[in-house]
Amino acid sequence: MKLFDVYPLFNINIVKGKGCHVWDDKGQEYLDLYGGHAVISIGHSHPHYIEKVTRQLENLGFYSNSVINTLQIHLAKRLGYLSGYEDYQLFLINSGAEANENALKLASFTNGRTRVLSAEKAFHGRTSLAVEVTNNPKIIAPINDGGHVTYLPLNDLPAWERELDKGDVCAVILECIQGVGGIKLATPEFAQGLAEACKRNGTIFICDEIQCGYGRSGKFFAHQWLGIRPDIITVAKGIGNGFPMGGVLISPAFKPVYGQLGTTFGGNHLACSAALAVLDVMESEQLVENANTVGSYLLEKLREMASGDDKAAQHIKDVRGRGLMIGIDLDIPHKEVRQNLIYEQHIFTGCAGTNILRLLPPLCIKKEDADLFLEKLRQVLNEI
Repeated sequence: MKLFDVYPLFNINIVKGKGCHVWDDKGQEYLDLYGGHAVISIGHSHPHYIEKVTRQLENLGFYSNSVINTLQIHLAKRLGYLSGYEDYQLFLINSGAEANENALKLASFTNGRTRVLSAEKAFHGRTSLAVEVTNNPKIIAPINDGGHVTYLPLNDLPAWERELDKGDVCAVILECIQGVGGIKLATPEFAQGLAEACKRNGTIFICDEIQCGYGRSGKFFAHQWLGIRPDIITVAKGIGNGFPMGGVLISPAFKPVYGQLGTTFGGNHLACSAALAVLDVMESEQLVENANTVGSYLLEKLREMASGDDKAAQHIKDVRGRGLMIGIDLDIPHKEVRQNLIYEQHIFTGCAGTNILRLLPPLCIKKEDADLFLEKLRQVLNEI
């Protein structure tokens, strides 16, 4: 049997990681500024993470959700406290797409509606409802194209208000910083107006914090920069630092009903141990604050590079982002730049669209790592 060939791969076999660095099977070290699609939050192979997950595996790896799991209760309390949502409820699943599926189902259970508003260039996952609210027709199969979704321009509040005022919208789902969409930021004015319009029309407001949340923006959640408090918040990626996990944070206005939502593997003992270790390290090492500090430094230095008078400056059209979620908009396709950074400079970055380099490093990145990247990026852009 062969693998189903749906991923274009770099010809590199990563076998080890530590902090913000990874190594291939030939012993070559790389600076990791992509964190496996923003999954690595506290750094690769953190000793506390290893110890906590190993200890749990030695006791019990899995049992069903038909019995008490005190790790889930502990995780809900810790997450509520650290995120500022102590009064919310937590439902645990396995991935970001699953989180958005359950958020949308819960919204529809609550108000009985079926129409959803989503932003142009949004990405919310690849399962049934999650892919339908993703604005990419190439990955929406005919069976998923249920006609539930209206896509609207980010930050165009009148356009969203017009649709909401029709009174038939079940839910609004929003990335406060778009990832795949090119690191586009929602404005406070838009987000606050949208929240008010949702409330006025009985529409559930969902913030997708799967990529931009969990400390990456320099606050626990990206929407906390915008002065809003959504009805439902979805999380995944950084919650388990590589262990598959997702979660839905649910307003106290929602009343749980037995059997309404369910999962086999969600919130299992190993996943909860991983998630608790992540919160331990985020708190003890002040990683949210570090994301803000180093992210602000990177953004400042990249903008200085863009305003220079060398070839590198000419290639940088725009720099966007917040915290450690950064997009570098180039005047050339990112492919050659990214390949040079990986194969010649040994630095992993991500991408968005055709021309955007995307940076999503572990939250433990240091300024010296940022300086190394800035030096290598300037070198690569000057040589193209």
